Amino acid sequence: MRISELSRVTGVPSPTIKYYVREGLLPPGERTNRNQAQYGERHVRRIKLVRALVEVGGLSIATARDVLAKIDAPELDMLTSIGKAQFAMSTPPQRQPGDEEDWEDAARRVDELVTRRGWRSVPTNPARSTLASALVALERLGQQDKLDLLDTYAEAAERIVAAEIEVLLSRPDVDSMAEGLVVWTALGDVMLSSLRRIAQENVATARLAGVPARSADEAETGDEDKGEGEGEEPTAEA
Repeated sequence: MRISELSRVTGVPSPTIKYYVREGLLPPGERTNRNQAQYGERHVRRIKLVRALVEVGGLSIATARDVLAKIDAPELDMLTSIGKAQFAMSTPPQRQPGDEEDWEDAARRVDELVTRRGWRSVPTNPARSTLASALVALERLGQQDKLDLLDTYAEAAERIVAAEIEVLLSRPDVDSMAEGLVVWTALGDVMLSSLRRIAQENVATARLAGVPARSADEAETGDEDKGEGEGEEPTAEA
């Protein structure tokens, strides 16, 4: 297909497609003559991936380019491929002068968490620095009680990732696994933060009203009870 058709199929304007090509996000089409190129389904899929990472996942063009380069590069094993892609999505925070002591304390807390939970995580994982930066900010804002919930956060994260990896490992090849990890990391962050806000509304509303928040099991039981009562004829009084 020509670029006009690619634009129609993907809903992305032709100038944007050309921009993606210039920025290395999209491979160029196959040249048919000096001024024309042909595009295929792989270009359609790549454009959808780019839009998901940038528009929904919030990645910058530079980060998206780096991530895509990592999943495109041939690797010897799955861990190397998905590890490089994941690291490319994490940008270590900038440290300010005079922060050394605070950062050391936060980094030590992160190290202790990793050790306590028995996680296999290399010290160079940029997500560890990102987590440490959040702990530094909480400490400075006087939100130390939030730090007591660190293991609760870790437990929830571990459960989610265990389920994700189980599904990823069922995929037929490393390429689809690596792409899935990238997509799930970017969009999963969006999903998780959105679900957390919805859950906050539910729990906070219930607590402020003085009633317990309904769990999934309680909601299901309530629906079943409601269903059992539907369709019953009212009992006439004597």
